[in-house]
Amino acid sequence: MASSLHSWSSGLFFLIVSTSAMFIGMAAGYSRAPAPTAFRPSLWSQAHATFYGDETARETMGGACGYGNLFQTGYGTDTVALSTTLFNSGYACGTCYQIKCTNARACYGAIATVTATNICPPNWSKDSNRGGWCNPPRVHFDMSKPAFMKIAQWKAGIVPVMYRRVPCVRIGGLRFRFQGNGYWLLVYVMNVGGGGDIASMWVKGSKTGWIRMSHNWGASYQAFASLGGQALSFKITSYTTKQTVIALNVSPSNWAVGMTFKSSVNFR
Repeated sequence: MASSLHSWSSGLFFLIVSTSAMFIGMAAGYSRAPAPTAFRPSLWSQAHATFYGDETARETMGGACGYGNLFQTGYGTDTVALSTTLFNSGYACGTCYQIKCTNARACYGAIATVTATNICPPNWSKDSNRGGWCNPPRVHFDMSKPAFMKIAQWKAGIVPVMYRRVPCVRIGGLRFRFQGNGYWLLVYVMNVGGGGDIASMWVKGSKTGWIRMSHNWGASYQAFASLGGQALSFKITSYTTKQTVIALNVSPSNWAVGMTFKSSVNFR
């Protein structure tokens, strides 16, 4: 009888421990958020490429993304203007592509890695296959001339290409350039790694909570709030990977319009 009681007690103890472990495991599983996904290259697809400007790439400065002088902001001459199909109302600003020329005598066989800094607008006065290269729904890359010359002879004008999205490899953290006024903060975000793109953004002053910013155009986000005299932090979510990073105390309280600040965080 004692032996049976001991066996029954041991079995009950094992059941309780096992059940408790199961519930703890389930709780741990439900409370654990999925790990952020680093950006991975896409598959190769077909398109066409042209170039604009000359060997100095002067015509590429500025651009619809708002990066300004591309030499000063770190993008250099390896840049591209995207057709509207790819540009996505500016959400594609900062994305990176590998492009290689195919099936043309003008091809060099090399691959150019470029960053999207501009839009190639439609030309409705021309047929999509006869000069209206960037008319929707065409996928088209209008490259800087130095970038185009890496993959093909510039005299070709237009060449068939294969392209794919690739991770943007950046040195250092995200950079923020401030514009606006005392009641309206406009921020251009640059040097974005990983997917290179931004879906949403928040700002936090040293005297406020998190304020959601709205997409203005290109790589800029805005907040209609009085944030002068406050140290500013930013929270940013990637459009492609959905990763979120927080850049704390990016600027001191005495920031001013026209200044650019560097953070220590970036996307993978």
